[in-house]
Amino acid sequence: MPTTIKEERLRWIVPIYQKELKLKDVAKVCPHSQRSLERWLAMYKKYGTKGLEPKSTRPKSHPNETAIRVKERIVELRKKTQKCALKLKWQLDKENIHVHKNTIQKIIKTEGLVRKYKVRKLKYKYIKVPLSPGELVEIDVKYVPGKLGNKQYYQFTAIDCATRWRYLEIYDQQTNTNAITFLKKVITIVPFRVRAIKTDNGCIFTNRYVGYAKSSDPLNPRLHGLDILCQELNILHYLIDPGKPAQNGKVERSHRSDQEIFYDRNKFKSATDLKRKIRMWNNYYNNLEHCGLDGKTPNEMLELLTIQKPTNVYV
Repeated sequence: MPTTIKEERLRWIVPIYQKELKLKDVAKVCPHSQRSLERWLAMYKKYGTKGLEPKSTRPKSHPNETAIRVKERIVELRKKTQKCALKLKWQLDKENIHVHKNTIQKIIKTEGLVRKYKVRKLKYKYIKVPLSPGELVEIDVKYVPGKLGNKQYYQFTAIDCATRWRYLEIYDQQTNTNAITFLKKVITIVPFRVRAIKTDNGCIFTNRYVGYAKSSDPLNPRLHGLDILCQELNILHYLIDPGKPAQNGKVERSHRSDQEIFYDRNKFKSATDLKRKIRMWNNYYNNLEHCGLDGKTPNEMLELLTIQKPTNVYV
């Protein structure tokens, strides 16, 4: 009788290996399963008798396994901020906790804190054009959710494509005058020279698709007030293609952050309260790490790209 596990396995495998019996016939009388016999036979053919030696059943664990406190901190930050694994890594680095982003991703996935996408997104290969601060500024308008005092408010946004540094302003009307006033205010506040702006084809930014056709002289149409201001300040005004908001992607992405992080989590008592909180939120946004900036904040990127602070002189 066999005295070890190895001898017990050899007892059943050798007749099959020597083709004295068929495996399916041995499985009928063997106390072990047919799957075990198949596995033992494969190991015997590959390694010989050493392949039938029993292996340790101890749980496999890595000696450098992530500490429980670090896992709890990752879960805490994920629930609190809803940041991705890469942004969580940057935040933990500032706390002197160094964890690889793939490890963070596995932890939040194990805890069931990842988003569930129903449709696989197509991956596009984008060509990044290096820009300097102020070389291109995207401007757009976002509706403020809900009404305050039965009145609709609008958020005017300007974001620099090179540094993601942005400025927000709240107006009670969406008019040409407010668009011009907003651009003038942006020019006086930003710490760089604005060389070009990019907007959609809304009537508060251009009359190319509205006023040109109605002009008495189509070859010499009346320019929009914003275009006249841009000519006076020597600023180029680019327009995206109609129905292509992705061409204004940076400002559109910032509006998504505004909705998910700011508007969905705050309530406003009045317009004054809204303007006060929007200034605080904008300061927080300019000090928030961005994936497009490789973990740097807009303010840090602005300092990095600006060797010396240029003066706002428009000639």
